[in-house]
Amino acid sequence: MRQVELTKIIIDEKRQDQIIVLKEKDGERQFPIVIGIIEASSIKMKLSGIVPPRPLTHDLFIATLKELNAPVERLVIDKMVENTFHAKLVLKVKGQEVIVDARPSDGIAIALRAEAPIYVEDAVIDKASIPSE
Repeated sequence: MRQVELTKIIIDEKRQDQIIVLKEKDGERQFPIVIGIIEASSIKMKLSGIVPPRPLTHDLFIATLKELNAPVERLVIDKMVENTFHAKLVLKVKGQEVIVDARPSDGIAIALRAEAPIYVEDAVIDKASIPSE
């Protein structure tokens, strides 16, 4: 499993699908993930430091987890099936890990807000990586 970081968000307001690019933190491999405009906008807002006047969905989820004392430990993008990525949010609840199925786009938006690391299984990087620019 490799830790990755978000390196690029490509937003085209004329299209429904947007692209984010994740890159190995200690490597050169990177790969794109196609996500929806709402999730891309949520990620962009967080990275830009924009705080909405009322909590948006990902902010609400983080606030709820904080109130429940269930921090996000990490996000793991664990498989790719027919060009669709799958992910799991790993929470810590009463000292135990709890794994929650998540879309990678939502998981990334949540992990960024929680300042939690993002990991990708080696097989996923092997399958999805593209040459670095």
